[in-house]
Amino acid sequence: MTAVIIIVVALVVILAIALIVSYNRFVKQRNLIQESWRQIDVELHRRYDLIPNLVETVRAYAAHERHVFEEVARLRTQAVGAEGATPEQRAAAEGQLSGALRQMMISVEAYPQLQSNQNFLGLQRELTDTEDRIAAGRRFYNANVGDYNTRIEAFPSNLIASSFKFEKAGYFEVKDESVRSVPQVSFGTIGSVAGEQAPPQMPAGNQSSGQIHPQMPGDQQGGYQQLPPQNQGYQGQPPAGGPPAGAPGPQDGQPPFTGA
Repeated sequence: MTAVIIIVVALVVILAIALIVSYNRFVKQRNLIQESWRQIDVELHRRYDLIPNLVETVRAYAAHERHVFEEVARLRTQAVGAEGATPEQRAAAEGQLSGALRQMMISVEAYPQLQSNQNFLGLQRELTDTEDRIAAGRRFYNANVGDYNTRIEAFPSNLIASSFKFEKAGYFEVKDESVRSVPQVSFGTIGSVAGEQAPPQMPAGNQSSGQIHPQMPGDQQGGYQQLPPQNQGYQGQPPAGGPPAGAPGPQDGQPPFTGA
């Protein structure tokens, strides 16, 4: 009886320890997700601060691109107003803002003087570095979210997650069509499968005699070319006035046999 009580107590202690360890791990993962998100939020604010200076610098050289500047300003205000929203909502706003910034940088290519402006180049470099840090923080955040959500769905950790109200976290994924789009490849051969050449065609003409063979590299004409019939020896009875039976026929470059 004492042994049974000891075994039961040991099992209860082991389950309690496993419960505490699993709960603490959930708390640690949740805090890590929050910390990684704060790092992303810092870089997003840094980009919000850079955009007005960049727009004003570009406006000095490309004043007639007003619709582009207005779109960037509108989407920046929309992204700033999305603070406190879910990561999915923030990602949607950031994706639209990134597309407007990309359109503005494309319009800059038409102004060589602006591309040599040191102030513009410095702001562009700083914006690029900020976006690189945002991308790195996004990968780190999404990796932590993936591990956390997997534990919430897996057994037996899902029992602890449901008991203590641990909910799944949202991913921060910016939809960038320029990265996800598949490059279009154009092939010159029309009417054939991509990369597959159409089979060679036989030229129109007399095809009743002779032999044909495929065109080989170095030939001057494509498709099949026709070879003249090979000279054969006379068989059977020779024609009147011709050579005797079995005699070889005329060779190239020799006059035909005219008889005796």
